[in-house]
Amino acid sequence: MSSQPLVPTDDLLDASRRLENRAPEAILAAAASRFAPRIGFATGFGPEGCVLLDMIGRHRLPIDVFTLDTGLLFPETHELWRRLESRYRLRIRAVRPALDLAGQASQLGDRLWERDPDRCCGIRKVEPLHAELAGLDAWVTAIRRDQTRDRAAAQVLERDARFGLVKVNPLVAWTSALVWDYVRRHDVPVSPLHSLGYPSVGCRPCTSPVRPGEDPRAGRWRGREKTECGLHARGPMPTLAQGLRPKERTE
Repeated sequence: MSSQPLVPTDDLLDASRRLENRAPEAILAAAASRFAPRIGFATGFGPEGCVLLDMIGRHRLPIDVFTLDTGLLFPETHELWRRLESRYRLRIRAVRPALDLAGQASQLGDRLWERDPDRCCGIRKVEPLHAELAGLDAWVTAIRRDQTRDRAAAQVLERDARFGLVKVNPLVAWTSALVWDYVRRHDVPVSPLHSLGYPSVGCRPCTSPVRPGEDPRAGRWRGREKTECGLHARGPMPTLAQGLRPKERTE
């Protein structure tokens, strides 16, 4: 696997083109070589994220790994979290919102995810990630171009204007079939919810099973046009929710 450093960040487009047809492991190694120790991987424990954890763990790449613990994850997600840490002998840090669920309900009313899911995602995901990425130069994601409209234009390497750093997308050109082939070949642990009709798993209240013939993300925020929590949206950061305490980093 090549460990040739990436070119300076002002030449990201050229570097991205050169890496477009490289294996994800090579992209990860190149990014780690260029940006470590100020590079992190934010995993949501989907099959793509588990594949990248396998690659990071197998090759002992110096990439910090964390997850956004919204307080609303499925029990199966917490169990998978523990299995992955044990399997790959690495730590997956918890990054939590400034407000716990009781505090959010007290300030903004109960079950905000039903009334204003964009604001709930902003509080529980986007703002904590924004604070976490402030200390990094690059972040790794598990997105693929064919997942949503917001992701269709993603590049292997790109300047993330929303969060102000370099975004590394090693699996951007892969298909779901390639992801699952890797899972099977390397016996990668994944969520048991996938076999129960949940191709995409997020927070419990906003995730439902997908029926045959539906889009794989139809079970996210069912009944709404919303298909993204905002982490990979294109454009500036939304205005931070008023009245919220500054985020506290929790381990």
